[in-house]
Amino acid sequence: MPTLYVADSAGSYVRAKDSQVIEAARVAVGRALRRGIRFDSPSAARKYLPAMLGTLEHEVFCVAHMDGNHRLIAFEEMFRGTVDAASVYPREVVKSALLHNSATVAFIHNHPSGSAQPSLPDEAMTQKLKTALAVVEIRVVDHFIVAGDCVTSFSELGLL
Repeated sequence: MPTLYVADSAGSYVRAKDSQVIEAARVAVGRALRRGIRFDSPSAARKYLPAMLGTLEHEVFCVAHMDGNHRLIAFEEMFRGTVDAASVYPREVVKSALLHNSATVAFIHNHPSGSAQPSLPDEAMTQKLKTALAVVEIRVVDHFIVAGDCVTSFSELGLL
């Protein structure tokens, strides 16, 4: 593993702490997840999501808002939870999707426990959100669970 360095307050370069490297990676991924990139497959998601969510110690629920060609409009962290749960409110997800003029969305949340397998509540919430968004003609294309470096796709598992 290469050694990475950062400038300290005096302008001297010192070995970067793991937390500094992780934060720099999150910033870089945030820049990479810019408007217009195609977020159209599980492999595209696996390219970005572990660096953004894989090391968090609390759950977050995010929505990737996309146009009809799966080009990213916005990547939004909507809900923040505890070590093993985050409350998700369908009304707020629908409101946000309409605000962003989304044609399609993908859901993303992390499991700090280290298991990327969907739970029954994860599956139930996905179906509830899918039903709510269908009323306003917004299609759910996937739901990703991130645990460390592992990303599980609901579409690959046949859960959507």
